[in-house]
Amino acid sequence: MKQAMIIMNPSSGKEKALEYVRKVEDALRDEAGYDVVVKETTQELDATKFCVSACQDKFDLVVSVGGDGTLHETINGLLDQPHRPKLGVIPLGTVNDFARALNIPLDPDQAIHTLSSTRLRRVDMARVNDQLFANVVAAGSLADALSSVTSEEKSKLGAFAYFKEGAKELLGSSTSPLTITHDGGTWEGDAPIFIAALTNSVGGFENLAPDASVDDGLLHCFILHDLNIFNTLTAGVSLLFGNLKGHKDVEYFTTKRVSVSSTQPVKTNVDGEPGPALPIELHILPSHVQVVVPEDAETA
Repeated sequence: MKQAMIIMNPSSGKEKALEYVRKVEDALRDEAGYDVVVKETTQELDATKFCVSACQDKFDLVVSVGGDGTLHETINGLLDQPHRPKLGVIPLGTVNDFARALNIPLDPDQAIHTLSSTRLRRVDMARVNDQLFANVVAAGSLADALSSVTSEEKSKLGAFAYFKEGAKELLGSSTSPLTITHDGGTWEGDAPIFIAALTNSVGGFENLAPDASVDDGLLHCFILHDLNIFNTLTAGVSLLFGNLKGHKDVEYFTTKRVSVSSTQPVKTNVDGEPGPALPIELHILPSHVQVVVPEDAETA
């Protein structure tokens, strides 16, 4: 019999995760014919450990039930594994960028129905130092500010919690000296933030990198610089209309590999969670994971 592991964060989905997990179990057993194991996270990195065991035991499917943080930990269990199960996603977070990029329903009940789909999408992942990420890495003073957004703020404001904190930091004119080397050359200068995105949805804003696809084999990178109050406002407008890469104070490039360093201590944010301090090395892992997507979704 096919084997599926459900990895769930009990505190997600406004404490309704357990209710949804029961529905996931029923769907996998009754509709898709899986033998199901449920693993509940209680501390940091539990989801990664559970996913590693699913890889080692050659499970057919791993389902992440939670927000982007739970998903990030789960995919890191796939790192360097010779057997990688298919991935299912039930989004219970406030942003759910990965689900947005794959057109997985943000309504949990609809997402559960998707698990019985026979359609798979091969999705790029990328590596930052010794961990995987599915969506975005940011570095700079602004990235540090975004890491300080609380769970309560995310619950109340959703994606705009990041926008509010980001605007406050940008208006404070805090920058970091960055050296960024990629396939096309090297950029050096002061900037409040560097962003490397794998998908079109970052922080709930689906227009940050509208040209990005989950399977294009590229990192879509942005360097914001010289942002005074007026330029910050115009950059925000460009972001909302999907033309941030065309803003005069934004450097945009695509690459398969990029390194970022600084002469000062600089923090990063990885998939919405605090990441390693600079320096960092990033490189793309094309078509690294197969994700269960809705029947009417695009396949690769």
